[in-house]
Amino acid sequence: MSTLSIRSRSLRLAAALLLATALTGCGYNDFQRLDEQVKAGWSEVLNQYQRRADLIPNIVATVKGEANFEQETLTKVVEARAKATSIQVTPETINNPEAFQKFQAAQGELSGALSRLLVVSENYPNLKANQGFQDLRVQLEGTENRITVARNRYIKTVQDYNTLARSFPSNLTAMVFSYDVKPNFTVQNEAAISAPPAVSFDKPATAPAPAASR
Repeated sequence: MSTLSIRSRSLRLAAALLLATALTGCGYNDFQRLDEQVKAGWSEVLNQYQRRADLIPNIVATVKGEANFEQETLTKVVEARAKATSIQVTPETINNPEAFQKFQAAQGELSGALSRLLVVSENYPNLKANQGFQDLRVQLEGTENRITVARNRYIKTVQDYNTLARSFPSNLTAMVFSYDVKPNFTVQNEAAISAPPAVSFDKPATAPAPAASR
């Protein structure tokens, strides 16, 4: 091998090492790591929301068996589920603020409709005594808890990613490689992030018996 070839190869190797060092110093590897964590966190969020959606048909079917159940409440749950599951979610959703907001709004609407249904069901003794319905409620409570955990993890990962994307000098790397800031879940009360939706599964307290007449 000629001296010129050896020198050219050495220069290319040195340039590659210099580039690798520069990218590492500017956060390129961190972007790769956090981007993968965001994708994994998003997949888990979707998995838990799907788990909830899969429970709803059985809940609705059970409630339909109760005579004179408040039809408007039941209809809102069915419609909210249909709306939430009709949204086309792709890997790009986490990079599209408008699509992300649409997804979040639909899931929030479904959460509200479910909470209302469970509150109304307390007025129907037959449902409260129905073991199948009570089992579904317990499953739903567990799923809501898992949704909260998955959302919390996703929120934290996106916060870490966005901080890197906005900080100097890693923001320069973000511009070069198109690592844009990602949308995140929002809440009106930050404390609500650490708590599941308020859904009571306890039986209401028994009203005191009227005093015996003398």
